[in-house]
Amino acid sequence: MDIPLSRIAEVVEGKIRGDNHKHISGVAPFESATQNDITFADNAKSLKQINKTGAGAVIVPRDLPESSKNLVIVDNVRVAFAKVVTFFYPHSKSTYSISSDGICSNAYIGKNFIRGKDISIAPFVVIQDNVVLGDRVILHPNVVIGDNVIIGNDVEIYPNVTILERCRIGSRVIIHAGTVIGSDGFGFAPDGEKYYKIPQTGIVQIDDDVEIGAGNTIDRATFGKTWIRRGVKTDNLIHIAHNVTIGENSVLVAQVGISGSVTIGKHAILAGQAGVSGHLTIGDDVTIGPQAGVTASVPDGKVVSGSPEMPHRLWLRVQRIIYRLPELKKKLSEIEKRLNKVEEKN
Repeated sequence: MDIPLSRIAEVVEGKIRGDNHKHISGVAPFESATQNDITFADNAKSLKQINKTGAGAVIVPRDLPESSKNLVIVDNVRVAFAKVVTFFYPHSKSTYSISSDGICSNAYIGKNFIRGKDISIAPFVVIQDNVVLGDRVILHPNVVIGDNVIIGNDVEIYPNVTILERCRIGSRVIIHAGTVIGSDGFGFAPDGEKYYKIPQTGIVQIDDDVEIGAGNTIDRATFGKTWIRRGVKTDNLIHIAHNVTIGENSVLVAQVGISGSVTIGKHAILAGQAGVSGHLTIGDDVTIGPQAGVTASVPDGKVVSGSPEMPHRLWLRVQRIIYRLPELKKKLSEIEKRLNKVEEKN
């Protein structure tokens, strides 16, 4: 592709400072971009070095000082750059050698299957009884869809995903390879010698515009539903236990683990390897730091870190002290010896 900068500015709703007619043929990182590429700068380090990049154009925030580069000025740099990448590299949907109805002859289709328009069902997909698929659904190889599952429009499900019985998937959902949705929640009743399984009778409901990473496990509810609400994004290797609710437009980063019956509010961010104990409430706009162990509910808007969790600024102070503990212990021992000598003299 060879696109004038004026067209790129239209795509991102930005303003150009420089040559409107400059042609761009690709996107590249700040450090390795060439005169044919567009890149972005949105932090202090890259903005200071903006005249050193080899890029033909740079997407920047509105408060940037003067620069000799061709600039596309926007409100949100990263969102604009994501739009540009999508513009140059549009998602290409996989196609398989299948029949006119969109279903490969090697797929298994159960009874009472209801399908929408323009679906694509790859080899070795298993669709069990009473399943409903919306329009333009793509099921990649080895996907398994259980009995009575309902899936909306414009959904893409990558290889080896399993969606078990009665679960509900909204529209414009992406589920990456190897994820399991609707496995039994971890429910067992001990009698002193052994554990009795508690039947998990609920479902998982995933709302519209959700993207689920690879290797996620999302358990069905004991009763009712485990609920992933609109716009949630999860990274790879996430575990969400039974009866959890994840609020709208929240983000879960790699290896987060959420125990049963947790409620997470809107626009929350859980950083990598954070863990949340059961039956807690995490408020709206909360940020939980990496490897945090959350043992108490967190009010709206708080930023917490550490294990157990504490306010992030306090955690930073604690971290600075930890490295000095051997030195502080030595000093305390010396002070203790001096005090003992004073007491002996008295």
